[in-house]
Amino acid sequence: MARGFESFVARRYLRAKRKEAVVSIVTAISVVGVAAGVMALVIALAVNNGFSNELEKNLLRATAHVDVLEKETTNGIENWEALIVKLRTLPHVTGVTPALFARVFFQGPSLGDGGILKGIDVESELQVTDTLKQLKAGSLAALKTASSPPGLIMGSGLARNTGMVLNSRITVMSQGHLSPVGMIPNIRHFRVVGIFETGFPQYDDVWAFTSLKAAQQTLSLPDVVNEIELKLDDLNLAPEVTEKVQKVLSPRLVATNWMEENRPLLNAFKMEKVVTFITIGLILFVAALNILISLVMMVMEKYRDIAVLMSMGARRYQIRKIFMLQGVLIGVTGTAIGLVAGYTLCYFANRFRWIELDAQVYALSYVPFEPRVWDGVWVAGMAVLISFLATIYPARNASRLAPTEVLRYE
Repeated sequence: MARGFESFVARRYLRAKRKEAVVSIVTAISVVGVAAGVMALVIALAVNNGFSNELEKNLLRATAHVDVLEKETTNGIENWEALIVKLRTLPHVTGVTPALFARVFFQGPSLGDGGILKGIDVESELQVTDTLKQLKAGSLAALKTASSPPGLIMGSGLARNTGMVLNSRITVMSQGHLSPVGMIPNIRHFRVVGIFETGFPQYDDVWAFTSLKAAQQTLSLPDVVNEIELKLDDLNLAPEVTEKVQKVLSPRLVATNWMEENRPLLNAFKMEKVVTFITIGLILFVAALNILISLVMMVMEKYRDIAVLMSMGARRYQIRKIFMLQGVLIGVTGTAIGLVAGYTLCYFANRFRWIELDAQVYALSYVPFEPRVWDGVWVAGMAVLISFLATIYPARNASRLAPTEVLRYE
């Protein structure tokens, strides 16, 4: 028989007839089930990708790919200039900058709030992080030159919490020294020369930048830093570069990277993706059961037709193939509908930002949808495979029919 015989009969059987309306309805439900499962998986994976990518992107705007820190808190990293020269020569390192962090208290005329003061070298800082590239007011010029009082660039949330505006004066208090009358804090006045906004409350509500020299004077420290930050040409090479950095460090220093520092967050996204796949994958499992039921009912309805085909010379493997093709056609049709619906909804939902969020809670103002082509490929492959597996039992039963037994009572 011609090669298209099986596919012709399979398509013919899928067409509805009045007396087989129930079979047709179950078949339609099977198609809808596969489409719903595929669409739900595409959308869920797109949301997962969107959240992880946006949070990772925002996170890496303000942090380095690799950090050099002290193993134990001491007096800071000395001779940091010479160390930076060595680190710049390492492969894949595109930027290196020193930093001096400290928790301080920012006191305005009437409001105050705690935060982190970061002393930086402006030129090299811009090569490593993007925070200072997102100024909503002011400029970086005041940080590059010595002034009295020194300049300070604050996060928008921190400025709001302390009642600061551009060119206003603010008092910074840090841990001081112990005296006979108790702990005396270090107090220094700054002038707000800029306000940045990353859209990430973790940084906008906490951080303030000043020159490295001003930070050292505020904290009563010599020419030391407590962190050296590195930027790479490929952030995924961070573990490999971290090992190379560690080799040039003294025993009292340690290298870490953004993956290690944010491991709980990255693991949470991976686990969420697995849970999403398992949970929504159950929809495809239910759709497979519908395909199984549809084909079993089809075999029962087509006993006589199968017997006639076999008596006319149709082989058992051809009968088996007819019903397998039916299941695969249902799976392919549902998968195609699900992919089109899923990617279309993701496109419009992301473009028009259908689902809004509280940025203070989620660090994002809307739900991002980022569907990937590869996700669609393996979701489609899995849906078609499940549909095929559901055909094995009914197709096998159909091929085992004895035509003489069926036609004897006709």
